[in-house]
Amino acid sequence: MDTEANAQASALDLFRLDGKTAIVTGGGRGLGQYMAEALSDAGANVVLCSRKKEPLEEVKSGIEGRGGKALALACDVTEPEDVESVVAAAEETFGAVDVLVNNSGATWGDTPEEMPLEKFDQVVRVNVRGTFLMSQTVGKRMIERGEGGRIVNISSIAGIVGGDPEYMQTIGYNSSKGAVISMTRDLATSWARHGINVNAIAPGWFPTKMSGGLIEQFEDKMLGGIPLHRFGNPEDIKGVILFLASSASAYVTGQTVVVDGGATAW
Repeated sequence: MDTEANAQASALDLFRLDGKTAIVTGGGRGLGQYMAEALSDAGANVVLCSRKKEPLEEVKSGIEGRGGKALALACDVTEPEDVESVVAAAEETFGAVDVLVNNSGATWGDTPEEMPLEKFDQVVRVNVRGTFLMSQTVGKRMIERGEGGRIVNISSIAGIVGGDPEYMQTIGYNSSKGAVISMTRDLATSWARHGINVNAIAPGWFPTKMSGGLIEQFEDKMLGGIPLHRFGNPEDIKGVILFLASSASAYVTGQTVVVDGGATAW
């Protein structure tokens, strides 16, 4: 009996992040908030950043209320100076960055034939340029430090399949999330020799500020396309981020974990 208990404890220890430092972009709401809370619960110091600081402060307070440590910083992930400032502040406050979660994102809805070019460019700028810039800045530090690290990019099932024209016409978003999956593979193969694991998560439908309007209007139709017949909840993403951010995924890199209730399995 004792042997079994010890084995179980050892396996669970693989998911611990005690003493590690994690940056979560877009950490003030939705999936970013859920993932930041999970990383903190596993022992990590969490640095939250996004363009609007007020929501970050609320998440920071919640984390600290549960005994965790967090830092909230305003940041435009498309601007090199902002990104450099966040990474420097993370290092100054908590030490070297061990985990990066690229969650900041933007979207715009319109048909492909009517999509305004400036909106397409804006979405790609945040979702692709922002993910690359954060990865490049943190990746350089990880390489220089020589102790490896974990980078988790948040893509979407929109980067794998086309949108339903009845309710989801987001060509810029879909294109950018497909690019994030390709970027993940390339960073993984480029940085594997440095001990840096790079993976992605492709969530399906989770009720968030970004998806709330669509869910409210098309809930029945959307649920009909999900084999588990429900939307994702906070717990559905927390276990996945802990796996990819921790030693539990030491032999996993360049992969995209789909968390969609089976929507892409039809």
